[in-house]
Amino acid sequence: MLLRQLDRVRRARSLDALIVATSTEAGDDAIEQLCAAEDVRTFRGSLDDVLDRFYQAALPHRPRAVLRMTGDCPLADPALIDRVVDFFHSDRFDIAGAAPTFPDGLDVEVVRFDALEVAWREATLPSDREHVTQFIHRHPERFRIGPLHNDTDLSHMRWTVDEPRDFELVSRIYEALYPRNPAFTTKDILDLLSAEPELLNLNRGIRRNEGLDRSLAADPPAR
Repeated sequence: MLLRQLDRVRRARSLDALIVATSTEAGDDAIEQLCAAEDVRTFRGSLDDVLDRFYQAALPHRPRAVLRMTGDCPLADPALIDRVVDFFHSDRFDIAGAAPTFPDGLDVEVVRFDALEVAWREATLPSDREHVTQFIHRHPERFRIGPLHNDTDLSHMRWTVDEPRDFELVSRIYEALYPRNPAFTTKDILDLLSAEPELLNLNRGIRRNEGLDRSLAADPPAR
């Protein structure tokens, strides 16, 4: 699944480098081995402090900005990646990303490295350390945030893979589209789902951002 996502991400025109930031846990050795075989750089850091892992992966390069994706999005859209990068550069945003009007699973955001560094230095809540840009989104008074909205609200569609039902849907999409065209597009997916709307029932009812909600609920109460 990760290999398929990497194939799609590498079709984006706007990326200067690609790094898979995984954990130092032994269970993630296979990720490092896969990336080495595919000539993709890896960085290994904290399992739980994902903000630190993400920051440390970018730090040696000190880029102007970093594009962030999660590894559970095997239908990542390279054209949307380029749109978000262009949108980020179109204004003086500290962070810009695909709004929830896109299907869950097309998540992509670009964050200015200086803003990421502020979050890394100041964030203390466990949820802010686990979810890389949560600190920035919680402080709109300090950071200029740019959501890129889809022309059509597709927020009811779930293309991420967190549950077995998600995996079933994505597998069915790949089985239908990949043999004919490994570079199938988001339009191809939407056309398939329009022709076979019963596929959407495979993972219907799973709440968006459940992991973030659990993290927020586990934070210590505000003093």
